[in-house]
Amino acid sequence: MAVRKFKPITPGTRHKVIGTFDDITTSVPEKSLLAPLKSSGGRNNTGKMTVRYIGGGHKKMYRIIDFKRDKDGMEATVKTIEYDPNRSARIALVVYADGEKRYIVAPNGLKTGQKIASGAGVAPEVGNTLFLAEIPLGTVVHNIELYPGQGAVMARSAGTYAQLLAREGKYAIIKLPSGETRMVLVTCKATVGVVSNPDHSLESHGKAGRRRWLGRRPHNRGVTMNPVDHPMGGGEGRSSGGHPRSRTGVLAKGYKTRNPKKTTSKFIIQKRKKK
Repeated sequence: MAVRKFKPITPGTRHKVIGTFDDITTSVPEKSLLAPLKSSGGRNNTGKMTVRYIGGGHKKMYRIIDFKRDKDGMEATVKTIEYDPNRSARIALVVYADGEKRYIVAPNGLKTGQKIASGAGVAPEVGNTLFLAEIPLGTVVHNIELYPGQGAVMARSAGTYAQLLAREGKYAIIKLPSGETRMVLVTCKATVGVVSNPDHSLESHGKAGRRRWLGRRPHNRGVTMNPVDHPMGGGEGRSSGGHPRSRTGVLAKGYKTRNPKKTTSKFIIQKRKKK
């Protein structure tokens, strides 16, 4: 996977950087694994706008992804690598020995025709899903469960990965992409490898219209608003706006919002790095 830069023929292409899509093998998704996806435009069930700066965007279908990888003991063959408009990573269509088709988040380096498997006793190779108890220490993994059987919830974005550092009793110690080190039960599953499309962070839209295609409307800062609209609004001239805070008054840039009494805090060994 690489990125493609454009010559500045137009203002929109001057800073445009997009992926090359070299790894994608088909543009037609598997129809049986599609589901309708309705966009809300930031409105709730009464039609009131509750989330700002959302609306428009291209119509798209949801691809049903297998995050549980619970078809243990049966090999699957990678049929295609596809683009998914709902996530930054690529997805892979796999066909199991009994003919069932499923989508998975494609790891980097996964090729069509490759065999993958999940469950106990599986080799720790790219694309295979194992229990954390069986993965060698130091291995980079993604699609990690937080609770056994829950399905993958951590390290699913393009180019992300976590590292298995150690095992202590019934817990595995994992360093997450955020820099946080935490304990996870060894009975949870994880997939070996790094998530595909690692160059996603290098992409640049180049123009406002491309963000509109993604369903993102223009975003204006709080300091440009009036006092009635935002705590940082108002003032004569270009005022700084005071201490940064949200529209509802929650402080930003250092103010901790995590509940100190949260029960899962005891599993965190080292908190994520500050920016």
